[in-house]
Amino acid sequence: MIIDLISDTVTKPTPKMLEVMMNAKVGDDVFKSDPTVNELQEKAAKLFEMEDALFFPSGTMANQTAIKLHTQPGDKLICDKYAHVYNYEGGGAAFNSGVTCKLIDGDRGMFTAAQLQEAVAGRSDIHVPYSRLVCVENTTNKGGGACWDFSELEKVQKVAKENNLAFHLDGARLFNALVAKNEVPNQYGRLFDTVSICLSKGLGAPIGSVLLGSKEHIAKALRIRKLFGGAMRQAGFLAAAGIYALDNHIERLAEDHQKAKEIGVLLESLSYVTKVAPIETNIIIFYVDEKIGADNFINKMKEKNILLTPMGEGRIRIVTHLDYTNEMHEILLKELEIF
Repeated sequence: MIIDLISDTVTKPTPKMLEVMMNAKVGDDVFKSDPTVNELQEKAAKLFEMEDALFFPSGTMANQTAIKLHTQPGDKLICDKYAHVYNYEGGGAAFNSGVTCKLIDGDRGMFTAAQLQEAVAGRSDIHVPYSRLVCVENTTNKGGGACWDFSELEKVQKVAKENNLAFHLDGARLFNALVAKNEVPNQYGRLFDTVSICLSKGLGAPIGSVLLGSKEHIAKALRIRKLFGGAMRQAGFLAAAGIYALDNHIERLAEDHQKAKEIGVLLESLSYVTKVAPIETNIIIFYVDEKIGADNFINKMKEKNILLTPMGEGRIRIVTHLDYTNEMHEILLKELEIF
């Protein structure tokens, strides 16, 4: 048995999800004639109470499209130093959109409205890039699955609006935050200009993300998606999995969160673990004693068929997910205890 905890992207479609995929009605989505893709987009837009939505093959492409539609080359994007759009999207903001990133030194991937105000203050002339866009990630990947406080997001949005900045949400694990904080999607739909949601992480679909926004934004996004090579034909087979995920896999995220917290409780009791970051959702980040070392620990666990991932600076990450069973959970807890 392989216990793969490197990410929540490793899940495979459930039998019922496969069934709906194979029975999906499809057409040519480039001509907007795939009925299942259209259904997914309409469903997502309605869920967030936003005007329109567009299906993408990846979250990175959805985020990069949002950046491009909100900016011009030479502009400045503002985000946290841990932000996925800066750290893990291949330098796409610079390559695709020609924008530079202003990084805020936040807490676990989250900054305050006061920090944003400080970041946008100062000169605004031909010598410096114009600030155009603020990007927020919820939950924060590199921040250990941390959830933003919604009232702080409202304050951040106010600062953005006062400074004529577009406001984009990288919601790759937004549904984890919604479940953990007992929030609803339309809260975020009202707050952000654009929102990307990922279907292939905690929700368990094999592929796909959705970008939401105004009709004007999505019309531009359609052009940019084509430019980026993201136009797909009979994509309804994939969209069907996304519809099934939205209908069936949101509430069960609480199970992943509970398992993650149980792992955290055990880690905090172990003498070789020096620190465990706060656990709110399905991501656990921890440190082991320097005498053991993160790489050595990961390799030793791999020998036990347990796959973890390094996050740099001595940090180790565990991510619980749909395919992480109760049996696997008991095995992991035992192996961690006897390491």
